[in-house]
Amino acid sequence: MGQSLKKLSPGTDEKKAKELGPIIDKFYEKSIKNVSKDFPEFYRGVCEIVEELNSKLGYTQFKLPKAKELEKAYNEHHKVKDKELTKTEFQDIMKEMVKESGFTGVGAKEALLYIFGVPVTALFIKQRVMPQAIPNEFFIPGITSVTVLILAALNKI
Repeated sequence: MGQSLKKLSPGTDEKKAKELGPIIDKFYEKSIKNVSKDFPEFYRGVCEIVEELNSKLGYTQFKLPKAKELEKAYNEHHKVKDKELTKTEFQDIMKEMVKESGFTGVGAKEALLYIFGVPVTALFIKQRVMPQAIPNEFFIPGITSVTVLILAALNKI
């Protein structure tokens, strides 16, 4: 399973790909295998898997699939409703959901938003409130530096 996720994830190296398989297998055994006879329990297990993958991978983030899309895939792949979900069915569902919901580099987008957005917003406010107080040549680099320091202190970059 980890190999298919590696192909879909931009910037994932071999080490991270090797980490995915055991994480997914562990959560399948714990959360899906014995309790997944109905959709709500399955959805809870998928939420736990996505949360664990996001915490382990760091900058590459998996989006949580929408409940209706996940339920549709669950019903398509899980044919026998009285039996528990097999590992193959689970892998097929996860592959489909990863392709549909995809990945997002939320951390990178957030950092870029802060690095560029905060100085521009601060400059706009400065120009409206007190345009002559601090020259723009000092104000913009100062605000950008403070923003970067705050992001570094919060481990966002």
